[in-house]
Amino acid sequence: MKIKASIVTKSVLILALAAGVTACNQNKTADKPAASTTTSSATAPEIVYINQDSIINNYDYIKDMNKRLEEKGKAAQADVGSRQQAIQRQVAEYQKNAATMSADQRAATEQRLQRDGQTFQQYQQSAGAQIQNEQYAEQTKLYEKLITFTKTYAKEKGYKMVLTFQKGNTNMLYGDASLDVTADVLKRLNEAYAKDKK
Repeated sequence: MKIKASIVTKSVLILALAAGVTACNQNKTADKPAASTTTSSATAPEIVYINQDSIINNYDYIKDMNKRLEEKGKAAQADVGSRQQAIQRQVAEYQKNAATMSADQRAATEQRLQRDGQTFQQYQQSAGAQIQNEQYAEQTKLYEKLITFTKTYAKEKGYKMVLTFQKGNTNMLYGDASLDVTADVLKRLNEAYAKDKK
């Protein structure tokens, strides 16, 4: 039931930035006539990129999200663990006293322990599903936040495309440093998040 929040966060970030770029491209062609896009491209590059690893490691929202998910995961694991220990204690108690119990008492105790075991398994599955649902909800929120930001940012700057770069990702092997807008994006994301937290 352990959460792999950083791996999931990377996937969400890739999808969000890609979707934000696509939405921005669709809006740019619909919103502006051809002449104005040519004018804006003369003053700014049309394609820029963001270092995805930097965003994942330094965006305060993602740090807080991962912390929340980790705390919820640990709490759920502790709860499931304590319930499991309680059942194990009951089983040990039964095994200790089984020899002195009547046949009817043994049968009743075994049935009760079996029911408790099934109830525990259902609870464990339910707790795991709840954590997954909360993780999905957090990822959806992050995804929407990144799409909205990227779309607005690209439109404001006159970019036609915003790519992401990630170490080990062969989709983008090289990008000139002058096209790297990571620092500005990260600064704006954190400033917006700091305002939202207040």
